[in-house]
Amino acid sequence: MDYENLFSKGKIGKLEMKNRIVMPPMGTGLASSTGEVTNELVRYYEERAKGGCGLIITEIARVDDVEGVGLANQISVTNVNKITGLEKLARAVHKYDSKIFIQLHHPGRQGHSMLMGGRQIVAPSPVMCKTVGEMPRELTTEEVEVLVKKFITGAKIGQTAGMDGVELHGAHGYLIGQFLSPLTNLRTDKYGGNFTNRMRFITEIILGIKHICGKDFPVSVRMDGDEFVEGGLTLSEAVEAARYLESIGIDSINISSGTYESGVTIIEPISYDQGWKRYLAQAIKDSVNIPVIGCMVIRKPEFAESLIKEKTVDFVALGRAQIADPEWGKKTMEGREKEIRQCISCLHCIEQLSLGTTTKCAVNPRMGRELEFQNFEKNGEGRVVAVIGGGPAGMEASRVLALKGFKPILFEAKDVLGGSVYLGSKPPLKEKLNWFLDNLEYEIRQLDVDIRLNTKPTIEDIKVLNPYAVYVASGSLPIIPPIPGIKGENVCTVVDVLEERVCIKDKNIVVIGSGMTGLETSELLAEMGNKVTIIEMMNKIGTGIYRSNLYDVISRLEKYGVEMLPSMKLVSIDKNGITAENMISGNLIYKEADQVVLSLGVRPNNEIVEELEKNFSVVKVLGDSNKPGRIADAIQTGFEKAYILE
Repeated sequence: MDYENLFSKGKIGKLEMKNRIVMPPMGTGLASSTGEVTNELVRYYEERAKGGCGLIITEIARVDDVEGVGLANQISVTNVNKITGLEKLARAVHKYDSKIFIQLHHPGRQGHSMLMGGRQIVAPSPVMCKTVGEMPRELTTEEVEVLVKKFITGAKIGQTAGMDGVELHGAHGYLIGQFLSPLTNLRTDKYGGNFTNRMRFITEIILGIKHICGKDFPVSVRMDGDEFVEGGLTLSEAVEAARYLESIGIDSINISSGTYESGVTIIEPISYDQGWKRYLAQAIKDSVNIPVIGCMVIRKPEFAESLIKEKTVDFVALGRAQIADPEWGKKTMEGREKEIRQCISCLHCIEQLSLGTTTKCAVNPRMGRELEFQNFEKNGEGRVVAVIGGGPAGMEASRVLALKGFKPILFEAKDVLGGSVYLGSKPPLKEKLNWFLDNLEYEIRQLDVDIRLNTKPTIEDIKVLNPYAVYVASGSLPIIPPIPGIKGENVCTVVDVLEERVCIKDKNIVVIGSGMTGLETSELLAEMGNKVTIIEMMNKIGTGIYRSNLYDVISRLEKYGVEMLPSMKLVSIDKNGITAENMISGNLIYKEADQVVLSLGVRPNNEIVEELEKNFSVVKVLGDSNKPGRIADAIQTGFEKAYILE
């Protein structure tokens, strides 16, 4: 496909970009604890520039080290001693004719006192963010005036370091957005009240930057097209704000949506389609003449091309897409679309960051570790490695082994590759998992990996190969506890449902267990016309599931009328239903059921490992075969164990 629009040059102000691909700001946690740019952060951004990105907008940079901390490890632009690190970053990006903006940020009411030495968080008004749960202190007029100067100082530090422009983070419910929103700005001074006063904070910042950095230094504003919270900024108000911002001289506008209180609209779970919020960007684009950058779950090159061709946006924001594959742009330009490892919207990246660690990508194990894994040493010399199991761990190991010059032979007992991820693609709205599996299979086939489907090798079969090493990635098996009636004809597992070994329609179903697999299988069963009840022993449904993913699936289950009963322990099963014990009261309840579906977790499928270790000197156990986990764990172990093989 010809991507003439995607790879046409574009301008923001007088600054020219080589294409229309933008990497929007996303936190990584790779900066130092004192705000310096690290070598790891430089390499992370450099790979995206080398991979074809036209404009990189850095992750959030704080303008206030005292009350403006957004992450424990975050870029700071508060002092001139940060310039040299920022300069190193700018130079690394510029080597590839890419441009770089620095994004200036203050969390306001969405901050955390634990990141600020116990100080109370601050905001335009004392309006608590329900997600954060901390009451902010209202900033005084004088404090707001000081913050204006801090944003201007941050812009000048960025410009001095060689940044090509600056972006002001006025989206996602952060401080600038809090001043803009009628929900969070209840002030009665010059910074609150009517529209003009609510715009005053950002106005003074923009005019100050233009005065200090020069009128040709590009200023972009990231703002919400809709906050998706009652009483918050709406699309009509966003259009008015965009027109106003254009009138005072900004050079581009970056449209997103949502606040922490509507978090699934900021970083969307897997169920959200590409372009689901394009109408927001379109409305802004139709109202202004400056360039519009649009963020809307853009994954596929042809979709990105269509957005520009149809004049929905001027630039496409590819965030998680370029976390998953830093060469997204290069592969697209060279017609290698099948080689792109697509983001699957699993939210592993933001989940890890929210835990206080560095961001990680489920499908890209090198993300954030680019310095650690720079080169694939070609040391295989054609030696055979038997890989048992064709799930993501086995496929990823095979890919890396082939790149290193080994000869992997991949065995899969079933007639299709993908393992548990293939099964995970069966519930509604999980199609993106197939994108990931298609890419993995394409890559290993391009590398001429010997794939043997419908084959479960014995020790003797493997001995015939005389392998240098054996990698075990045989996945997991469902846990079946010794409960009365558990082996009844009306009992099956979620695997039975997903593999279509049983077909259940228009029945009364009880699902035991509310992990993600149990919840998603429940949705599938509900979609098939069944009446579904979920029983969970823990005191909450979906314990351990990241909150956005849990909210996403629960909201759909509720629409189907699925009954969800936490604090209920399965006691027994008979041909007509189940008996469960209330873990709080100790009372027993009986639920009628035509079918009982077990989703009680999994255990490693590693029975063959001990025998393999007796017969072969190098045996590596990967993914669920070692410890049940998620896609990220499978890909990480497959990659790492193959990378280190000498």
